[in-house]
Amino acid sequence: MKSTLFCALKINGMKKTLYVVLLAVIAISGCLKQDKPNCSVINSTAPESEVNALKTYLDTNNISAIQDSRGFFYRIDSAASATDSHPTVCSDVQVTYTGTFLNGVGFDSSGVNTPVAFNLSGLLTGWQEAIPLMKRNANMVLYLPPSLAYGAAGSPPVIPGNSYLIFYIKLLDFN
Repeated sequence: MKSTLFCALKINGMKKTLYVVLLAVIAISGCLKQDKPNCSVINSTAPESEVNALKTYLDTNNISAIQDSRGFFYRIDSAASATDSHPTVCSDVQVTYTGTFLNGVGFDSSGVNTPVAFNLSGLLTGWQEAIPLMKRNANMVLYLPPSLAYGAAGSPPVIPGNSYLIFYIKLLDFN
């Protein structure tokens, strides 16, 4: 009887140990799992009223910029070679940038000598659409209507809803 009880306790102990090990393996594998970013191509287009308002701002201030069919405006000053490639919406990009309102007041900046890295798929829609137009070492001035930036909600308390924004971006690298 004593040996039967001992065997039952030993088996129950092994089951508990196995159960704990199994839970630990599941927990660790969950931590190691890397979520893949949503790399779908963005096909957002700003409303005509926003595009017209941004165009009026550019015209009034004699700013020359290319109008993209999706509703943003941009200017690229490229130092890149003609054979260099472009990032995609799935790329990890390394940039320096400054963001301002149309009145020139800055709201965010990486700093001129402080590059930051992002996965492009996690950024503003306007960035996802515009950055792939650039090549390494190119500079872009990007004019975004609200719907391609922070939209009606904004990003309180710094960026009010329906803000038109300007970004000065240098694309340093991507992979």
